Amino acid sequence: MMERVILHCDLNNFFASVELLSRPEWRHVPMAVCGNVEARHGVILAKNEPAKRYGVKTAETLWEARRKCPQLITVPPHPDQYRIFSRRAHRVYERFTDRIEPFGIDECWLDVTGSVPLFGSGEEIAHAIRRAVKEELGLTVSVGVSFNKVFAKLGSDLKKPDAVTVIRRTEFQKLLWPLPVEALIGVGKSTLRILHGMGVITIGDLAQAPLSTLRAALGKNGEQLGKNARGQDFSPVLSTQEQPPAKSIGRSTTCPHDLMKLEQVRRVILTLADEVAKELRAHGALAGGIQIGVRDSQLRTREFQRRFLQPTRLTRQLLDAGMALFEEHWSWRLPVRALGLRVSPLIEEGENIQLALGCDPQKTAQEETLEELMTKLQKKYGRGTLMRAAFLEPPK
Repeated sequence: MMERVILHCDLNNFFASVELLSRPEWRHVPMAVCGNVEARHGVILAKNEPAKRYGVKTAETLWEARRKCPQLITVPPHPDQYRIFSRRAHRVYERFTDRIEPFGIDECWLDVTGSVPLFGSGEEIAHAIRRAVKEELGLTVSVGVSFNKVFAKLGSDLKKPDAVTVIRRTEFQKLLWPLPVEALIGVGKSTLRILHGMGVITIGDLAQAPLSTLRAALGKNGEQLGKNARGQDFSPVLSTQEQPPAKSIGRSTTCPHDLMKLEQVRRVILTLADEVAKELRAHGALAGGIQIGVRDSQLRTREFQRRFLQPTRLTRQLLDAGMALFEEHWSWRLPVRALGLRVSPLIEEGENIQLALGCDPQKTAQEETLEELMTKLQKKYGRGTLMRAAFLEPPK
C-alpha cells in the first residue's frame, strides 16, 4: 500500500501580508494588524517579519506590542479581503487535489497521495504550490510535507516564510524529537503544564512516555498526543463536505472602548447576531439555544444561556434573546470590555419541529426571505451597500 503524502500549507503572516499588498512601502518596517488601532487594549491579530524581529506577538495587546516596538505601524483588519485571498489560495490547491481540509482561514491540509503520479513527489508539488501562490497572489506560503497530518503541520511551522520542509518516516525521530513538546499541535498551555509536571519536555520525551501514563494524566487526548509523537497519526484529510456538522456557531469581539450604556451593548450584540444568523443560513441550520459571554474591564468573563421555545435563525430573535440575557444578569458594576454570542444545539433545516404557541410561521418566513436577500445583495455589491439602520452612525 502506497504511503500517504500529506501537505500542510500555511500562508505566512496572512492578514499582514494581504494588507502589505496595498501598502508595499511598509514591507520593511514593523507593521501589525490590530483589532482596534485606537484603543490600548486592542489585540494584535497579525504582524509582518520586521515586527516579529522586535518580539511583537499575535494575541498580545497593542500597549504590550508598542512597549517592545514604539514605532509599530498598525492598521485595522479587512476581513472581506482576507476571505477573497483565502479563496484564491484554495483555487491554487485545487489544481493538485480535491482532498483539502481547511484549518482556519490561512491554513489547509492537502492529501496529494493520488496526485503524485501526475505532478511528481510531495516535495515537488509543495514547491509548485509555493511558486504559484507567490506569482499569482503576491503572498508567501510555508508547506510541510510528511506521511501524516500532524508532522505536515509541524513541517510548515519549522521553516518560514516561503519554504518547504519534508519530514520523512526515516528521519522524523532525529528531526522532531529534540523539539519542545509545545511545538506539537494539540499541546496547549494547560496540557503543557501537566506534561512538564511529568517531566515531559521534548517531543521525544512524549513519544517515549507510556501511553497508559499519558491517558491517566490527560485522558484520551493524552494517549493520542503520545501516538502522534511516535508518528502514529492516521487521521484522514477531510474536505469541507466530509467534515462532521458543526455543533455550535459563535462570534465574539473585543470592543474599541469599554461599554458603559445598554444601547452600546445592543449595537454590538446586533452585529454578532447578524453574523451568526448568516452562518446559520449558510449551514442550513436553526439555533436551539443561545449563550452570551460578557467580559468586564477587569478581564473577568461570565456566560449566560437559555433555550429557544422555537428554533430560529432570525437576527431579530437572536438579538432579543441576547439582550434579554444581558439585561437579566448584568449588574453594571464594571464596564463591558468584550462580548460574544454563540448558538447551540444546531438543528437541521427540515427536521420535524413542533410550532411553539404564538409563533407566526408566515411572518418568520417573510423575515427569513428578507435576511437572505440582504445577504445576497451584500455579497454581490459589498457589505456597505445595504445595512440595517442600527448600523448607521447617528448624525453629529
